[in-house]
Amino acid sequence: MRIEEILKKRRSGESLSRAELVYLLGLPTDALETYMVMAEANRLSTKLSGGKAEVHAQYALNLAPCSCDCLFCSFAKINDIFHEATELTVEQAVAHARRFEADGANAVFIMSTAGYPFERFIEVGGEIRRNLHPGTTLIANVGDQSVKRARMLRDAGFTGVYHALRLREGTDSTLSPEKRKESIRNFQEAGLEVGTCVEPVGPEHTNEELAEMIEFTASFNPAYSGAARRIPIPGTAMAKRGIISELRMAQIVAVTRLGMPDSVTGNCTHEPCTLGAIAGGNLFWAEVGANPRDVEEKTEEGRGETVNSCRAIFHESDLDVLDGPSRFYNRKR
Repeated sequence: MRIEEILKKRRSGESLSRAELVYLLGLPTDALETYMVMAEANRLSTKLSGGKAEVHAQYALNLAPCSCDCLFCSFAKINDIFHEATELTVEQAVAHARRFEADGANAVFIMSTAGYPFERFIEVGGEIRRNLHPGTTLIANVGDQSVKRARMLRDAGFTGVYHALRLREGTDSTLSPEKRKESIRNFQEAGLEVGTCVEPVGPEHTNEELAEMIEFTASFNPAYSGAARRIPIPGTAMAKRGIISELRMAQIVAVTRLGMPDSVTGNCTHEPCTLGAIAGGNLFWAEVGANPRDVEEKTEEGRGETVNSCRAIFHESDLDVLDGPSRFYNRKR
């Protein structure tokens, strides 16, 4: 294959084949061709987003050992990191959301562990919605749901959700891959926009696995796709598998952008970094409270970034940040 022909094909609006995605993912990270891929992804992201990156902000309503036992997650009961269950009060939850809104986050994400009562999530989410400006984009990060429950999220004031079929789902977690896919369909049927990601990427994942997941995320026209590397949780079995470099992550972010249709305007990466931004990443997250990649109960005291620090990373990458509600999650408006 010739890199020039692949990039020309994508520039003309054609979809790349899985074989072409595998080829791009297999290029050495320090090859000239990889930087060509990153440059094209950056050009495409800038064009599709109108030159505006976004910063979304997330916090968790609770922290508790989780029986889903995703091996890459600090909440997993099997990883023995957190032992006690804690929960935000409604007042605390509202205060976090209003702080993110005041800081200029383009969307506010509310997360919970799989064991958090759904009815409680709806109750607290509704109270949060009532205390935010009508135009503020509110997003749910919850477990698998039925169409009925997805509609309850919509009716409570959520614009969309974050939901992903993680790499090696069902092997590195106890969750069903088919159930994850079904939930994505349910959310969309309920009228919610779905953001997703190729994650959590580790050194053991093959280019074929990554290409297959890129194709899957493209298949349901998400609000955004993208890619995120796995952050090892110290002392866990999965930590022994290691971590990919930021440069490798940037390469995967770029290939993911080229693998998406033009209707997908967002291309996320996590954790925030300049390499990800210049490779076509136009969405970062700020975080407070519990974080599945952190062993601190308050990630703002650990790995978490702020809205302002995320904006600063984009600015260091010569990218402007959108003012106002997310365009990625409001494509239909």
